[in-house]
Amino acid sequence: MGELLALAAEAAGGQHHHLVAVQLPVSLETMTLITQALHGAGPLPAAAGLGQRVIASHPCTAESSPAWSTKSSPTSSGRASPAQACILTAASCPGVPTLFSPPPSTPRWKEAADVVAQPVLAAAQLREITDVLASP
Repeated sequence: MGELLALAAEAAGGQHHHLVAVQLPVSLETMTLITQALHGAGPLPAAAGLGQRVIASHPCTAESSPAWSTKSSPTSSGRASPAQACILTAASCPGVPTLFSPPPSTPRWKEAADVVAQPVLAAAQLREITDVLASP
């Protein structure tokens, strides 16, 4: 992140650049970012520490959504579709205040809006999810 900000300053000819946010792929497909953030490492806490806003992109794709069982579903009710589980997991990642969502005209928009209206997962629950999904 520091290198990225240095490049922005160089391109702007000084420290008064307009880079205020970064977009990163935070999802169960890229669990490394979630795992790093849970340990206070990686680009998510680095961006926040440098005053950058993080926008998570690609929290879920239908093709890669894990098959959540009722027991492993991260929602409080224990019943979530794979898309809901992916979105809630990304929204719960430390250092992620903003998620890109599907456009309101798509069928998944209401589902995504309902999920992000829920409380985020506790760090312990997020660690459990990443541990389970990362194990062979």
